[in-house]
Amino acid sequence: MISQKFNESTLLRCRYLTSKDQFHAYLKAKRESRNQENNQDDVREEDPSSNDQTEPPAKQMKLDGGDQVRKQGSQEEVVKEEEKKPQEQKRARGQNKSRPCMKPNHYEKDRLCQSVIQECAEKCYFGSQCRFLHDVGEYMAAKPSDLGDSCVLFKTFGKCIYGVTCRFARAHLGEDYRNIINEDLVKQWEGKPLVRNSLSKELQQRLRKKKVCFDKSSEYLRHLGKPSSTGNAGNKAAGNSMGEKGMTNCTASKGNAEGVDVLPPGEEAPECLAVSEKGEAPESMVLQSSCLADASKDSTLKTIGPVTDEDVIKLRLCEKKRLAIQGKLYLAPLTTCGNLPFRRICKRFGADVTCGEMAVCTNLLQGQSSEWALLKRHYTEDLFGVQLEGAFPDTMTRCAELLNQTIEMDFVDINVGCPIDLVYKKGGGCALMNRSNKFEQIVRGMNSVLDVPLTVKIRTGVQEKVNLAHKVIPNIRRWGASMVTLHGRSREQRYTKVADWEYIAECAKLASPMPLFGNGDILSYEDANRAMQTGVSGIMIARGALIKPWIFTEVKEQRHWDISSNERFDILKDFTNYGLEHWGSDTQGVEKTRKFMLEWLSFLCRYIPAGLLEYLPQKINERPPYYMGRDYLETLMASQNVDDWIKIR
Repeated sequence: MISQKFNESTLLRCRYLTSKDQFHAYLKAKRESRNQENNQDDVREEDPSSNDQTEPPAKQMKLDGGDQVRKQGSQEEVVKEEEKKPQEQKRARGQNKSRPCMKPNHYEKDRLCQSVIQECAEKCYFGSQCRFLHDVGEYMAAKPSDLGDSCVLFKTFGKCIYGVTCRFARAHLGEDYRNIINEDLVKQWEGKPLVRNSLSKELQQRLRKKKVCFDKSSEYLRHLGKPSSTGNAGNKAAGNSMGEKGMTNCTASKGNAEGVDVLPPGEEAPECLAVSEKGEAPESMVLQSSCLADASKDSTLKTIGPVTDEDVIKLRLCEKKRLAIQGKLYLAPLTTCGNLPFRRICKRFGADVTCGEMAVCTNLLQGQSSEWALLKRHYTEDLFGVQLEGAFPDTMTRCAELLNQTIEMDFVDINVGCPIDLVYKKGGGCALMNRSNKFEQIVRGMNSVLDVPLTVKIRTGVQEKVNLAHKVIPNIRRWGASMVTLHGRSREQRYTKVADWEYIAECAKLASPMPLFGNGDILSYEDANRAMQTGVSGIMIARGALIKPWIFTEVKEQRHWDISSNERFDILKDFTNYGLEHWGSDTQGVEKTRKFMLEWLSFLCRYIPAGLLEYLPQKINERPPYYMGRDYLETLMASQNVDDWIKIR
C-alpha cells in the first residue's frame, strides 16, 4: 500500500489532530480506567491473570512460555538456519503455518466425541476404539469457561448443534448437560437450507478415488489432441493429457495437472459413476458400463419415458442464460476477507452481485473440504458466482463441468488477475495473459461445458508500462466469454499507483458489445460516478468494501454517511454472529471468527469518519495522521495497533 503525501490541515479538521504519543497515551489511560472499573465490579473476565485457564492450551504455551520458550525457539531456529544455508532457499513470505489457532487438534486436549455431542453415544462410529471422550462430566471439568450468556444459534434457530461444546452453552443446557430445543423456532427453519453448495461425503469419496467421469470435458480435450493442419503447438499439452486411445474418460492422464492417475497398460479401469445433480448419489439409475471407450461392448440402459437430446446437443451461446448485471454493484472476490459472513454484511448494505473467494481447480478436483468451503452460498445471495484459478485447460474444464452439475451458481469467473508469486510462477493468474494458447483453450473449454455464463477478471498487464488488456479483451469476446472485469493496475504495480481509469475507458470501447466492469480505487459515491462516466457497464468494489462496507448504500443513495462508532460496532457484532453461524460456536469456530475479524479490522482501521474531514471525500490511498475521534470507541477503531483490534474483538 502506498502513503500519499498531503497537507494534514486539508484532510482532517485541526481540532482532531494529535501526535502519536498523545494518541497512545489517551488509549492507555482509557484502558486503565476501564480496567479499574471492571475490577471494582468483580468482572474477572477482563483480568488477564484470571484468563490463563480459559484460553486454549496452544495459547497458554504462547502466553506463559516466557523467556525459556523463546530461548529454546531461538536455538532451534539457529539449527534450522544452519541446515538451510547450503540449500540457499528463500523463506516463503506470508505463510506462517505454525500459528496455534490454525490447528484444530490444539484447541482442546480432551475432545468430546461427536456422537455424545449429538446425544446419541450408543451410535458411535468407532465403538470401543474411539479415542475421544464419552464422559460429559469429565469434559465439562476441563472445558474453557463460556464467553457469554446468549448463543446466537439457539436464539436464531432454536437449537445449537454444538451442544455442550458450545462456548455459550449455558444458554441452552439443562439438567445432566442436556441440550434444550425450542421446537417452535426449529419448525420455522425446517426445510429451509441457509447455506448451499456444501460438499457431500459421497461426492468427496468419488473425487478422492477418481471415480467421477467428465464426459463433456473429455470430448473437448480429445478434440484438442487431434493434429490440425495449422500446426498449433499449444494444443499438444491438452492432447497428451486426454486424447490417447485406450484411456478412459475418468482415468486418463491429465498432463500438466494434478490429482488424476494414469492406468498402466493392460490394467482395467474401475467402474465410474457419472456426476449426479447437486452432488447427490444417483439412486434410481446406475451406470452399468465401465466407462471404457470400447464401442464393441453393447451396454444399453433401459429407460422409461421420453428421451431428450440434452446430452448430445449442447447449448448454443445465444441459448445460455444471460448475465444481466449491467449497472449493478459487484462485490469483488476477496481472498481471505471475502468470506461468507462478510458477504452477508455487504449484501445487507446493498451489494447486488457477490462472488466466492478464489478456489484452486486442482484442489476442488481432489475433494479438499477447505477448498469446497469457498464455494458456499448463503440464501440471501441472489446473484452469486464462483471464481476459479488454474493454469491448464484439462483441469479447468473438468472443474467447470463438475461445478456445473453439483452446485448452484449464476456464473463462473476465471481469475486472470491474481498477482501473487505462488500462482503466477505456476502459469496461473496474470501469467495467462502471456500464454494466449492456454488462455484460449481454458475459456473455450469451460464455456463448452457450462450452462451458466462465463466471465473473466484481468489486469492491465504484467509489467508496469506494458499494457496487454486492449489486445486480450477482443480475443476474450471472440472466445465466448459473457463479461470481463478489468482492474486498472498491472501485476508489478500492485497498489503502488492509482488505477488507470483512462485505460479502462479505452478497453470498454474495445469490449463492446460485451459488458466490461471496471475496478480500482472506489471509496465513495463520487468515485463510483466518475467510474461510470468512463463508459463501463458497471463497477466492481474491492478494498473500498473492506474499508467501509456501507459504501454500497452511499452509492445507491448518493450521499456521504457519517456513520457513528456505535453503528460501526454493531456491524462487527453482526459479523461475529454471522461467523458463529457459519464456522460454529465451539472453540474452533470461535477462533476462526476471531481470526477473520482481525483480518478485516486491518482494513476497517483505515476509514476516516466523514465528520472529521475538512474536505470530502476520503481517497483510498491516503493515510491519515494520528487523530482523536469524537469518542473513545471511534479513537480505538482508528488505531493501527493489533492489541487495540483485539480489544475491539
